[in-house]
Amino acid sequence: MQIELGQIDRRYESLRTRRSARERKLLASLAEIGQQTPLIVVRDDAKLVLVDGYKRVRALARLGHDTASAVEWALGELDALLLERQLRGGDPDSAIEQGWLLRERSTRFGLGLDELSRRFDRSKSWVSRRIGLVGELPEPVQMHVREGRSARTRR
Repeated sequence: MQIELGQIDRRYESLRTRRSARERKLLASLAEIGQQTPLIVVRDDAKLVLVDGYKRVRALARLGHDTASAVEWALGELDALLLERQLRGGDPDSAIEQGWLLRERSTRFGLGLDELSRRFDRSKSWVSRRIGLVGELPEPVQMHVREGRSARTRR
């Protein structure tokens, strides 16, 4: 299906870090050969919520595209988010990204430590440490991480 980029609900965009080198590479690929992998969306009432494809959406928008190819999963939002994480290969989430994801699932879907640890096949301690990391880390530092900026040390 083709969907308009402006109508996509990108509510989970802040849960992933940006890596400028990867985004430039994707932008070049999309400019040269076009979109090869569809976005993954789920329906939340009348909205299409983006589950996978945040970098593709940003790159397509930079190239001036108004629409993108997408696949709609017939799953609930929480189940789709969990499945996408399980299917993702290669680039594992960092501890802070894991913390953002766990905190979001806890607050948005009301999942406790027991349920989160079961769904992620991790201990309650692991879940608690990841959530604690993002709870204690100052927001300005988290913004630097999200945006792919590194803090430079002075000598």
